[in-house]
Amino acid sequence: MKTSPWPLILLAVPVFPIAADQGQALYLWQVPIAALCFLVSLAALAGQGMIRAREWRIPVQLIGVAAGYALPLLLLGQGYQLSSAAGLWLHVAAATLLLWVALGLVAELPRPQNMLGPALFGLALLMLWEVLTRGFEVPRVLLPPPSGILGAFFSHGAELWYDFHQTVVRSVLRGYVIGCAAGFAVAILADRIPFLARGLLPLGNLASAVPVIGIAPIMVMWFGFDWQSKAAVIVVMTFFPMMINTLAGLKSAEKMQLDLMRSYAAGYWRTLFLLRLPTALPFLFNGLKINSTLALIGAIVAEFFGTPVVGMGFRISTEVARMNLDVVWATIAVAAVTGSAFYGLIALAERHATAWHPSFRKR
Repeated sequence: MKTSPWPLILLAVPVFPIAADQGQALYLWQVPIAALCFLVSLAALAGQGMIRAREWRIPVQLIGVAAGYALPLLLLGQGYQLSSAAGLWLHVAAATLLLWVALGLVAELPRPQNMLGPALFGLALLMLWEVLTRGFEVPRVLLPPPSGILGAFFSHGAELWYDFHQTVVRSVLRGYVIGCAAGFAVAILADRIPFLARGLLPLGNLASAVPVIGIAPIMVMWFGFDWQSKAAVIVVMTFFPMMINTLAGLKSAEKMQLDLMRSYAAGYWRTLFLLRLPTALPFLFNGLKINSTLALIGAIVAEFFGTPVVGMGFRISTEVARMNLDVVWATIAVAAVTGSAFYGLIALAERHATAWHPSFRKR
């Protein structure tokens, strides 16, 4: 097994400075911890080319990647300046390329081992974010490092929890359930009464084109500043996607299947529950997944226009005005994790409820 040529740029690192101390350039041999990390990365690069077994090559490569990413963090911890350290950035670039090679091998592993790939990729992005923002001394008002965002979780944990409860538990969940349930019920009614469907579908297209920033102030004026106005915005945003997906799903049953139900003298409701709704499940879950992200976005945007002194949207707008970007990014992280978890739970339920669907069948 040959060594990948791209990480060999690591060999050029000793030629360039790897840090600066009070304006004086420092080279690899002048900082013991830097020399150690360099030797570990170089040994990993050489060793992974000599190992044929893939399950052993991956850990060796990851050791080299870890040493490459640990080097700038260790230098920053000792107070060195890294903005003009060309050798250091070559070292980080080589570690990134070595990670690329390792991820290619991880992707070929069977489940669940190949799930290690996304985790490593996300961790590498966070490490690069930390190294670049701190190494180039990016102002925190432009982009704080992940360590600063993590510190905001500890220093403002209580506030973030109250914001989560106000936005997600009180507004998003209630508005999501009401909007999806209403869209589903109206879709059943429109399917039973065809002229109603012809009248509602154009309204659905029209409502999807209305920006949430346009309806949020109106709902605040109608329902007040508490969770009711945010839930109303979510209902408006989630009603029509659910209705349209349900109607499309109810029409997905094949004509031969419908003829078979009629041959058994099955009426409308029996056909609906035994055939059309099970066939429509992929469409229903598609609407639920779309609405899971729309609901959170709608609640946060609606909180910009009026809310009690709590909520994710309130926190973002307030802390931006105070130039406290660490808390803003912490709130964004909470919203991103919440939205991803919400979407993942619905996708997991879909996998169990529609295991018969061709997209989930194992070849």
